[in-house]
Amino acid sequence: MVAQPNSLAGRDVASVIHPYTNLEQHKTTGPTVIAKGEGVYVYDDGGRKYLEGMAGLWSTSLGFSEKRLVEAAIRQMQQLPTYHIFNGRSNEAMIELAAALLKIAPKGLGKVLFANSGSEANDQAAKLVWFYNNAIGRPRKKKIISRVRAYHGITVFSGSLTGLPPNHNDFDLPVGGVLRTDCPSHYLYGLAGESERAFVDRVVGNLEQMIIREGPDTIAAFIAEPVNGAGGVIVPPRDYFPRVQEVLRRYDILVIADEVITGFGRTGNMFGCETFGIEPDIMTVAKALSSAYLPISATVISETIAEAITKHSGKLGNFAHGFTYAGHPVSAAVALETLRIYEERDILSHVRQVGPYLQEKLQALAGHPLVGEARGVGLIGAVHLVADKPSRAALPPAAGIGPLIQQSAFDRGVLLRATPDAVYVCPPLIITRGEIDELISALKGALDDGYAEAVRKGLVGAEVKKAG
Repeated sequence: MVAQPNSLAGRDVASVIHPYTNLEQHKTTGPTVIAKGEGVYVYDDGGRKYLEGMAGLWSTSLGFSEKRLVEAAIRQMQQLPTYHIFNGRSNEAMIELAAALLKIAPKGLGKVLFANSGSEANDQAAKLVWFYNNAIGRPRKKKIISRVRAYHGITVFSGSLTGLPPNHNDFDLPVGGVLRTDCPSHYLYGLAGESERAFVDRVVGNLEQMIIREGPDTIAAFIAEPVNGAGGVIVPPRDYFPRVQEVLRRYDILVIADEVITGFGRTGNMFGCETFGIEPDIMTVAKALSSAYLPISATVISETIAEAITKHSGKLGNFAHGFTYAGHPVSAAVALETLRIYEERDILSHVRQVGPYLQEKLQALAGHPLVGEARGVGLIGAVHLVADKPSRAALPPAAGIGPLIQQSAFDRGVLLRATPDAVYVCPPLIITRGEIDELISALKGALDDGYAEAVRKGLVGAEVKKAG
């Protein structure tokens, strides 16, 4: 149905390019215009209510109507609506936020560099690594290792660190300086008969062989999400990160933890680093830092790196990096209030109570004929779609089963995210058990619709077996 030219939808079609959207199709389907939010729900401009099963973009941790965050923004707007932090300028909200971040950050991290998005936080993490190695006299040590199915953003370099082909196709990415190692999914990449322990041995061995082959003196850092987000909600084996870090420390390679999705309680701990035994030299955060109410991100670095780049900038006369809106006082004030709410309401305890319930409900879907694996931790999870369980054969992307499932859930009043091979859930951290039931019910129904369509197209067997 074509949107009316003078409607909001019609004006959208006429004027906006939407990220991650089939732009040609959008000309006829038009947008869903979201008009308001309340708790874990949003409403479109026609008044229809949707449970936001993805917390927006993995980000709106406190839901869509937290008045304290609105009030924090208003207070700061009235006092100091904007200012920059170039040339030694500062503001109270940013100073307090940096201190609060360092108070809860993993051990050894000691300075904060602010930005506006996760992409920028990871992009400047790479720049800091390069600057640091120049500062300490290692100009050849510059390559950064990322992983298959990683998602680290969409700028030219963070998009190169991302390990997903659609983000590279026809954008002339990746650029040089990025190495790619294995994704830590035993389900997707384990060999026939290979145990999880043997799988970890193999992928860690592959990593070390790459380092030796490339030359340890040329490799600066390894970047990883504790749980791969857009790459499939890949939860690594428990001994994966400790084993990887043993190799990295052996060759003096820095560890960058991308906590853009997992930070601030998503996995049941304040950071995914704690959940998976990661000891980062650099950590990036965004999204839930302000519950996504305003754009803000941060790259948190070790004292060692901070001291080296401080001395080097003194020699050069300037640290010539930064963004106009970095440390923006209103964004910082909202983020600071967000951290206070996490502490005062003990959000971690809530996630630890309802997270296992979500995972239990996801695991119940593993019996569905379209689901090869259900996986997750805390309040993030996925079901992996297959044409055949024993062989783990993938559904052909052109069949459109993933998008059909996403649309079916939407029609049931739940917003989820699907790719050709998986359906993701990542609800606000404030979600209740009853709301989880609502989310899972819609997902089950959508999977049934997807299976029926797969049967119709001859992609799977003929009998629909609903999950219990």
